[in-house]
Amino acid sequence: MDFFISNAYAQGAGAPGGSLMGILPLLLMLPVFYFLMIRPQQKRMKEHKAMVAALKKGDEVVTNGGLGGTVTKVGDAYMSIRVAEGVEVNVQKHAIAALLPSGTLKNI
Repeated sequence: MDFFISNAYAQGAGAPGGSLMGILPLLLMLPVFYFLMIRPQQKRMKEHKAMVAALKKGDEVVTNGGLGGTVTKVGDAYMSIRVAEGVEVNVQKHAIAALLPSGTLKNI
């Protein structure tokens, strides 16, 4: 009955430098992830923070939810946006997605 079950033998020890060759691809992936994912995201965050800090009364903006309007008041954490005649909405500053060119929202 030994011909149904094969014998299991221990594998010989690898070369001393073999473990470095196994880690090398992982070490090479770190700079790739940094330059392709982490650095561009940090750049976008810095640009967004500068854009939000520069917002002033009269700027036309779009929120993350797609709501467009004109800035009427700017506070420390919140700002008021006029979305229609007589309708103002308070939103958090970091919820602003984009600053529109002046005159984009003509019917407000």
